[in-house]
Amino acid sequence: MKKLLLVALSLSLLVGVLLADSMVPTENKTPVYLTGQTKPLPATRTVPEFTFSVAPTAIITNYYDYMIGSYNGLPLRTVPASAGGGYFLTYHGRRQPTSTRRAFYAYVDNAGNVLNNNEITQVQNAEGYSTVAVDPESGKPMYAWHANADADAAYEVQFAADSFIAGIAGLFNDVQVAIDGPITITSANGQTSDNEFIWPTAQIGPSPVTGHRRIYLAARNSVTHNAGPSENLYLAYADFTGDMIENGTALVWNFVTIPEMNDWNNDQVEWRRPFHALTTDDAGNVYYAGYHFAQDADDNSILEPDMDVFMCDNYGMGTWSRVSSFSNVETWNPADYFANDSSVPYPDDALSWAIANSSHLNAVVDNAGRIHVPAVWALNTNEGTYYPNLQFMKEFIFDPADNQFTINEIYPIKDTADDYNLVFTPWDMEAPWGEVDEMGGTAPDTYPLMATDWPFPHWDTLAHSEAMLFHYNNVKVSEANDENMMVAVWQNAWRARQINEYQDTDYTAWADVPEVYIAVSSDNGDTWSEPIVLNNIETPAFNGLKPMWVYPSDKVIYTGMQGNQRVGKIGLMFYNDFTWGSNAITPAYHPTADGGQVMFAELQVVFPGVANEEDVTPTVSHILNQNYPNPFNPTTTISFSLPAASHANLSIYNVKGQLVKTLVNSELGFGSHSYVWNGTDSNGSAVSSGVYYYRLNTGNNVETRKMVMVK
Repeated sequence: MKKLLLVALSLSLLVGVLLADSMVPTENKTPVYLTGQTKPLPATRTVPEFTFSVAPTAIITNYYDYMIGSYNGLPLRTVPASAGGGYFLTYHGRRQPTSTRRAFYAYVDNAGNVLNNNEITQVQNAEGYSTVAVDPESGKPMYAWHANADADAAYEVQFAADSFIAGIAGLFNDVQVAIDGPITITSANGQTSDNEFIWPTAQIGPSPVTGHRRIYLAARNSVTHNAGPSENLYLAYADFTGDMIENGTALVWNFVTIPEMNDWNNDQVEWRRPFHALTTDDAGNVYYAGYHFAQDADDNSILEPDMDVFMCDNYGMGTWSRVSSFSNVETWNPADYFANDSSVPYPDDALSWAIANSSHLNAVVDNAGRIHVPAVWALNTNEGTYYPNLQFMKEFIFDPADNQFTINEIYPIKDTADDYNLVFTPWDMEAPWGEVDEMGGTAPDTYPLMATDWPFPHWDTLAHSEAMLFHYNNVKVSEANDENMMVAVWQNAWRARQINEYQDTDYTAWADVPEVYIAVSSDNGDTWSEPIVLNNIETPAFNGLKPMWVYPSDKVIYTGMQGNQRVGKIGLMFYNDFTWGSNAITPAYHPTADGGQVMFAELQVVFPGVANEEDVTPTVSHILNQNYPNPFNPTTTISFSLPAASHANLSIYNVKGQLVKTLVNSELGFGSHSYVWNGTDSNGSAVSSGVYYYRLNTGNNVETRKMVMVK
């Protein structure tokens, strides 16, 4: 009996077989599927307590049943409490099976009522992959999507801002073309003029212009000048204020590219395909983070660092640099089980865990200024093969303070007593460590009995010309809120795969059941909970639903404490697929264009307690945030988050170190606090332009940051 069954994957790179604006599937590794008995992942931690604060609610019947939100962003955004709270969301869809696909928006108020849901524009034009960002000060949403908005064949990225006055959504300003294709790009290998930048992602950060914020639109190239797709970045940015949006002032767009990525797109010798996402911090840094694979002219994999963070420390303008590291994590070959197609066992150093099948990831920044990028890690070999049955959820964390990468487990997580394995190892889950836990089969055909997983929303690898793992992967992580709370959301079809692929009748009831997994963190993503699992068998609120394309909101809404545990609400946007699998993309998985429903739900979750509240943030020096806006005139907001109740003194100093004004000097409770400085001293007199410092002293911690007043 053979230990492994090798299945060759053959994918067409012809764009014509797919929709013009769908990502073209490629694979740089060959899958090898395990045979023999496996077992489910064991639960190692307590699942967080949760309730539905808003039950799953249908927003619209939508006949476009693929990736309804942004590929690499979060299309569900919280509205600041100062603007009324709630959520803005966006998706693309069809009202009828044969109607034009359009970009939609919806507004959900803070009670969970869907108040608005409609197309953004009134023009019957094919629109797709919409994105939204919400101004953190005014609460006004801004949307972008791609469409062909002129006479040429290339797509554009269009933009529209909602004035959102007095809680009334849908007051859209005139639609602008933010990115006008085709675009000419110059690289080290020459100039190309047919570039088409689509699939936009919106992000808002601070602006160097006093009193403004800056919106960024990241679009990726659907045209390649290489052996295969190589989606280089085109970044549009514009500065705005809430008043500008309210008054319908047209934004002025500027554009930058990353030269190294332009070179990748137009390289005739080597092929690099990037999968990256945009994020920003509160100090003007812009990051484009993710991973890539590389091949030479003979289609051989190039061994090079694959986790990347491109960064610019000047609001997206000027020089971009790249820091990279290997995603590979060493492991070992249990009982010489893993072997090549000649049945020769791999040596231990030929096996590792590395990123795979994560084309639809996102990136966020936590309260310590670190970048989080969630992805799927698979067991792979040094011969260009990997094992799809052994794919697990992890993330990489990049710290700009020292340019260091850390690979962090989301699910499953290795035993804390395991001092042998670097990460969770599915054949070595209990002591003694470094030994196979259990052997299966009958001699001489024995094999390590190991836990497997399937972190994808469908079971069938043959779907869409064997491109399901490329098209359907979708893992997203939220930003950290002021209380260091984050969520990671993905989907799973392991139980459905057991019955449909392996005919295990113990799972007959799961044949048509995709599941939603939600892990939560109380400490800036350093540690993650056992995931909450939602499905239509074990979750009464999901009765009759087949959830696909699940997106969390960008932030957890903190609601208070339950004992020593934080409680927060997280919004979810997903698609209830009437017939499991996509009809919209080519080739269709099933012939019926019966669509599904765009859904909204909200969970209230009791987050795990932190053993030592003083260690809530990775370094306590980051409890003080950068003021916003900065530079400013004449007011700015200073915020901080206390890991425990304490006395706090927040004071302003000039460049000579002289006290200008004390904003607070009292006992404060755990959590977030913010204070506005209006540019006056202790006597109420206006201070002059220049550099000032604000210092937070909590007894156990003193932190100082710089700010600039410009009049």
